[in-house]
Amino acid sequence: MLGRLNHVAIAVKDAAKAARIYSAAFGAQISDPVPMPEHGVTTVFATLPNTKIEFIEPLGDQSPLSRFLERNAEGGIHHLCYEVTDILVARDRLTAEGARILGDGEPRIGAHGKPVLFLHPKDFSGALIEIEQA
Repeated sequence: MLGRLNHVAIAVKDAAKAARIYSAAFGAQISDPVPMPEHGVTTVFATLPNTKIEFIEPLGDQSPLSRFLERNAEGGIHHLCYEVTDILVARDRLTAEGARILGDGEPRIGAHGKPVLFLHPKDFSGALIEIEQA
């Protein structure tokens, strides 16, 4: 059911600054910052040959990411994103197996313009998982 790893998201206070470090150190191609008000974050992607790193910073005081950065002042890995062929089929299969979907259970459009869902970290060994329609 799971496809390839699409990206690893790292929560930071300054996404553009963090991405520049990856550009200088690893030669990664860096995207422009993209505000995503519906998710409460601004994203910047560092594209590497085998995956992407998504740097996310809070967008506004009410960002859910703010709490993460309060607990992890230097930032850190926030989530892993895997591709799925059909997000609704994946959602239904995961919930049938006991996984909890965060939010209302309906996909929202993510940073790549595709539907995404987040899975409760307590159901995946402490890791927040994002699934994205391929």
